[in-house]
Amino acid sequence: MSEIVKAEGLHRSFGQVTALDGVDLAVREGTVLGLLGPNGAGKTTFVRILTTLLLPDRGRAEVAGYDVVRDATMLRTVIGLAGQYAAVDETLTGHENLELVGRLYHLDRAEARRRAGELLERFDLSGAGHRVVRTYSGGMRRRLDLAASLVNRPRVLFLDEPTTGLDPRSRRALWDMIKELVADGTTLLLTTQYLEEADRLADEIAVIDLGQVIARGTADELKDKVGGEVLEVRVADRARVQAAAGEVAACCGSGEPQVDAEAGELTLPTAEGAAVLVDVVRRLDAAGIRISDLALRRPTLDDVFLALTGRGAERPEEPDQPRNGRRARRRRRDRSAA
Repeated sequence: MSEIVKAEGLHRSFGQVTALDGVDLAVREGTVLGLLGPNGAGKTTFVRILTTLLLPDRGRAEVAGYDVVRDATMLRTVIGLAGQYAAVDETLTGHENLELVGRLYHLDRAEARRRAGELLERFDLSGAGHRVVRTYSGGMRRRLDLAASLVNRPRVLFLDEPTTGLDPRSRRALWDMIKELVADGTTLLLTTQYLEEADRLADEIAVIDLGQVIARGTADELKDKVGGEVLEVRVADRARVQAAAGEVAACCGSGEPQVDAEAGELTLPTAEGAAVLVDVVRRLDAAGIRISDLALRRPTLDDVFLALTGRGAERPEEPDQPRNGRRARRRRRDRSAA
C-alpha cells in the first residue's frame, strides 16, 4: 500500500517557541492515522503545513504526490480540512454554506447545488438545510463543517480535533460518519487529544509531544507501553496513601505508583489483569489499610504520556496566529497607509 502523505524533517518555530522539531511521518493510502498529543504538542502546526496554510522553516512534505510548498495550488484541489472550530457562516443556511464552498471549488451552479443537497442528506441535515446556521446545535455545526470539507471529494481529509466540545452522543454520531468516509476509500489524518477517539477510528496512531513524534503504533501497542491496564486505589484515610503505595508496589512489582496525596489516590500500570485486585486487597488488609475504592481501567491519554515522557499531558496552547500571518497583515496595513 503506497504512502499518500509523507513528511520529512519538518521544522517550524514561532519566535522562541518551537512547534515542530524534525517531524518524520507517513500515512498509507486508504488508512486512518491518528495524531495524538496534548495542547501545544505541534499537531495543529503539522496539519497547517500539510494543508498549505503554513510554510515550514525546514524539511519537506508531500500529499497525494504534491509538494506542500511548490504545488500548493494543485494540492488544495485534492484535500479537505475541518479544523478545531466549525468554519461555517452563521448568517447563511446550511445549503448556502455548502453551495458557496462548491462555487469556491469552481463547480458550476447546478453541480454545487446538487452536491450541497447530497451532503446535507448524507449528514442527516436535510431537514435543517434551509435554516440559518446560527440556529444549529454544536453537533449540527460540526456535521456541516465536515460536509463542507467533502464538497470537492478529497483524496485526503484532515480533521483537526473534530469532536472537541461535543457531548458524548454527538461525538459518537460524528465517529460513525467518519467511519463511513473511510469505508468509501478516503485517507484520513485525524488529530485528537482523546485516546478513545483514536482507538475507535485510527488504523495507526502517532504520539507527538514537544514537536516530535515520540511513539507510533496501534492503540493496543501504545496501551501496552503503560502495562495494558491501570490499577486505581483510593485509600479511606488519606494520611496513609504513601504507606498504601509502598504496599501496592511491593505487591505488584511493576514500578512506583503515582500518588495523589490530596485525593488519597494512587495509580499504577499493570499487566496482571483482574488477579491483581485480589492480591492488592489482601496486602492492604494485612497492613491494616482500608480502601474506599479499587478498580482496573483502560489507559487514558495521560497514562500514555506519563509512560512515554514521565509527565502528564497538560501544556499551553500552540500560538494561535502564525508569526508570518501577523507580518503579512502589518505589510498590508503599511501599503494601505502609503
